[in-house]
Amino acid sequence: MKTYATIDDVRQLWREMTTEETNKAGYLLEVVSASLRSEAKKVGKDLDAMLEADEDLQIVAKSVTVDVVARTLMTSTNSEPMTQVTESALGYSVTGTYLTPGGGLFIKKSELARLGLRRQKYGVMDLYGYDQGNNDQTV
Repeated sequence: MKTYATIDDVRQLWREMTTEETNKAGYLLEVVSASLRSEAKKVGKDLDAMLEADEDLQIVAKSVTVDVVARTLMTSTNSEPMTQVTESALGYSVTGTYLTPGGGLFIKKSELARLGLRRQKYGVMDLYGYDQGNNDQTV
């Protein structure tokens, strides 16, 4: 399967990587690209065909792929990374919010939106009923 970015793209758009990170990034590029294809199928779109038709979208797909790979590489595998931590003293209280509970790869909704893969919802919710006995005027 074709990946939407290369190791060199990760180096250029993110940073130089260690040998271990480079090896892991090679596998992650395949997984992220497959995940993006899968997300496109969920909303009835063919991402490869979309990219073939739009060169700008190819660049966006490369950027999104690198962002997801970089975020995954930054996620610690030794311990659970927390985005928010609160500590107390004499009451012995510690609370926190994990970046990715259980670890693993995740794609943000904003990244899917950049690729045009977010389903748009439409519809109207009528807050006021209609009085049928009063010439269809609102109540």
